[in-house]
Parts: sequence; C-alpha cells; structure tokens
Amino acid sequence: MASRSSWHCCLLAFFLLSSAACGQLSTTFYAASCPTLQLVVRATVLSTLLAERRMGASLVRLFFHDCFVQGCDASILLDDVPATSFVGEKTAFPNVNSVRGYDVIDQIKRRVELLCPGVVSCADIVALAARDSTALLGGPSWEVPLGRRDSTTASLSAANSDLPAPSSDLATLVARFGSKGLSPRDMTALSGAHTIGFSQCANFRDRIYNDTNIDPAFAALRRGGCPAAPGSGDTSLAPLDALTQNVFDNAYYRNLLAQRGLLHSDQVLFNGGSQDALVQQYSSNPALFAADFAAAMIKMGNINPLTGAAGQIRRSCRAVNSS
Repeated sequence: MASRSSWHCCLLAFFLLSSAACGQLSTTFYAASCPTLQLVVRATVLSTLLAERRMGASLVRLFFHDCFVQGCDASILLDDVPATSFVGEKTAFPNVNSVRGYDVIDQIKRRVELLCPGVVSCADIVALAARDSTALLGGPSWEVPLGRRDSTTASLSAANSDLPAPSSDLATLVARFGSKGLSPRDMTALSGAHTIGFSQCANFRDRIYNDTNIDPAFAALRRGGCPAAPGSGDTSLAPLDALTQNVFDNAYYRNLLAQRGLLHSDQVLFNGGSQDALVQQYSSNPALFAADFAAAMIKMGNINPLTGAAGQIRRSCRAVNSS
C-alpha cells in the first residue's frame, strides 16, 4: 500500500513538472522556484501607487498593449537597438509618448532577480503588476496563471495594426478583440479599465467637437482643455472617468449611459448597439462587472504565451539576452 502511494505521488509530481515543461500556465508556477515573487510585485506596485495613483492605469494598459501584439510575451518592453537594426514596439503610434510603466517593471525585475535570479519572466511580472494595480485601486483581484516566457522578437507593424484605435467603431472593436480570441462580452468588460487613467486630447478631440452622441455639458467641459486645432494641446490630459478617476469601480458604465464617454471607442459600447444591455447591467451591478473583468483579464493573459522551451527569461526586461 505504501509503495502504491509513493508511486501515485511520483506520478503526480511528474505530471506537474511535465505540465510546466509542456507549456501550461499555472497559478502555482513559481511556488517552489520563487515563493516571494507576488509579495515583491505587490509591494513595489503599492509604493508606486502611493507616489502616483495614475500609474495603476498605466500598468493595466501596459499589459493590454503587450498581449495584443504577439501575445503576452513582454515584447513591448524591448528597446530599439540601432546597432543591430532591432526595432521594438515602443515607437508604434499607439505606444509612443503614451504607454508608461516601463520603469516600474524594471524596478520589480531588479528586486525579483536579487531573490530568484534567472527564474521569473518579464511577461509574468507585467501580468502580476496589472492585477495588483487593479486590486489596489479598489477593483477585483484574481489568481494569475503564470509560466510565460519572454520573446526575443517584437513587431512594430503589429503594434500599429492590432491595437484598437480610440476612433474605432463597434464592429471594428468586436473584430479586433475577436481576432485575439476575446468575445464581445470580454471586450466590454475589459473596456471598463477606462474607469481609471487619462487620455490625451489628440485621442478625443474629434469626439468632443464632432460626435453628436455626447452630453453637451461634458463636451464643453472637455473642450476647455483641448483646443479644436490639431497640433494645439495634443498631449493635454483628461480623465477617462470624470467621476472617480483614481478608483477602479463601475462608474465608467454610468458615464456611458449619460453619453459622457471620453473616447469615441468608449461611447460606441452604448449607442443603440449589441452591447447596450451589458453596459446597463454593469452600470447597476458592480459585482457582475468585477467578476467579468477578472475573467476577461485571465483570458487575455492566455493570448499566445511562450511557454516550455520557447523564448527566454530575460535578465533585463529591455533587452534580449546576449547569450
């Protein structure tokens, strides 16, 4: 009986090790190899948010912009290397002078490397930082499947083509998210991340001056900080959620009901289309939104991860290992 029990234990251990090697993400992936990982990530994110709450939204957005290009592989973190003609994704139109949080990921990576050198991927750090940012700002938390590895490549062209633009209509959004294996419900839940953070005038100028499905008082308010002429005030910021810009809640959806979505791609979710009923549900049921958002973040985190022997564990998140 004892030998059979031991055999079963050996089989279980072999299965768990094989699962990791064969590329299955697991919430316990670093339980033995880096048990303090999540404490380090959370502590660093917390200290970051205490200094600048807005960075929480930036870290969530960083995860989104990573996963939508080549999958969740930390390709967005790679710097250009002129000497080798390597071009990363940081200068893509949706990212340049817009995506933030690179320094925070670098800081987490340095701290993790001191404890668990060569073990934890930058891709997993990005995923954990997005979860902790959400939770620390009042939103849901979830168990993050881990075991991603880091890419050795990046795609400027995919970053320019695959990320939805703030001017997107509903059909385009559904198609873009669908191409990544995400449903319209996932899309509407993930859009709720716009309950935190800010956007630049260049992204919402056309909406506040030309869209008709906008609350006039809200349009007038936003015009005060965003001149009509392109090139003037392009980088001026406005909160995506004017009600609770630094709290992760469901106010974003209440804004949409009042035609106070900042981006054209926000308001199309509630404009007589297929997502109207879901927006109404989220606006009145914060628990439903929280559950769907967490589930959609886990699903997005499973977009084409590199696992097993694919990719590498970068020593620096900004550069491919030299050897």
